[in-house]
Parts: sequence; structure tokens; C-alpha cells
Amino acid sequence: MSNPIKLSLILSAAFCLAVPAYAQVDPEEVFKENDCHKCHHATKAKKGPALAKIAARYKEKKLDEKEAIKHMTSGKKVKLEDGTEEEHKIIDTKDIAVQTAVAKWMLDR
Repeated sequence: MSNPIKLSLILSAAFCLAVPAYAQVDPEEVFKENDCHKCHHATKAKKGPALAKIAARYKEKKLDEKEAIKHMTSGKKVKLEDGTEEEHKIIDTKDIAVQTAVAKWMLDR
């Protein structure tokens, strides 16, 4: 086998092994990087509701991660725990896989 073919096979194998590692997402890290933790905590109300309260509300209304993604990407006004309203920050990724991972992680609280 010639050197260019060997090199091509080696590079192809390396790429295939690297893709799954790249494709994996740490939703908690994305949550922190987008400063979601400044308003939301897993169990305690902060400026916004606790993730447990959000998950319970979604479960009660039979909503899924698609609704959570709409919320994270639309920038609509939200009512805060103190009764005031402000525009919800938009998650800083257009990658649907990342958005879905974050939404599922949040709703599994």
C-alpha cells in the first residue's frame, strides 16, 4: 500500500474516532457558559424559577424539550419571581443538538 493511501486511511480513522468526542455535549457546562445559573438553580428560586419547578410545570402541561428550546431561543418576556418582567436571554448556540441536550438536562431535574 502506498504512503498516500496509508496516510488517508490513518487520517480517516482518526477523524472517525474524534467525531463522537466532539459530538458529545456537556449540557451543564453550556448552562453555565450562557449564565443561566445566574437566574436558575436546580432546586432554589433565584431571579427565575428553580429547574425543578420548571421541569414540574413542563411535565404537568405535557410539554417537551421542543417547548423549552423555543423558550431558550426566542427572547420572549418572562415573569420573574419578584413579579417583574424582562426579556429572557437567548442561548448562545444555533446547534439543535446542543439546545436539545440542555433542554433535556434541565427538564430531568
